[in-house]
Amino acid sequence: MTDKITIYQKPTCSKCRATLALLKESGEEFEAVNYYDARLTVERLHELIDKLGIPIMDVLRREESLAHDLKLVERHRMGELSDEELMKIMVENPDLIQRPIVVRGNQAVLCRPPENVTKLL
Repeated sequence: MTDKITIYQKPTCSKCRATLALLKESGEEFEAVNYYDARLTVERLHELIDKLGIPIMDVLRREESLAHDLKLVERHRMGELSDEELMKIMVENPDLIQRPIVVRGNQAVLCRPPENVTKLL
C-alpha cells in the first residue's frame, strides 16, 4: 500500500500510545493527529465512520459519564437523536469518540486492540 497513514489519537490514551509504537516499529510514514487539538468536524467524523464500515454506536464511547448523563445510547435507540445529531455531540466532546482510529486511503480501523493497525500495513 502506498496511501498515507493517519492516526487520530489522544496522546494520553494507552491504546493510542501502543498503536503509535506499532506504527513506528513498522517503518511506515504516518501522520499523528491529536483530535483534541485539531478538532474533527462532523463531516470528517462521518467520513471516518464510513471508512470504518461500522455503526456510529460502535464509535461512541458508551461508558463515558457524559454518554450516560446525556442518555445518548437510549435517545439514539429510540430515534430521538439522529446519527448527525449524535456526531455533532461527539465532535463537541471528543472524549465520546473511540480511539485510536487509523486511516489509510479508503480504509480505516479502530485500533482496539492496537494490533488492529496491522490490517493497514
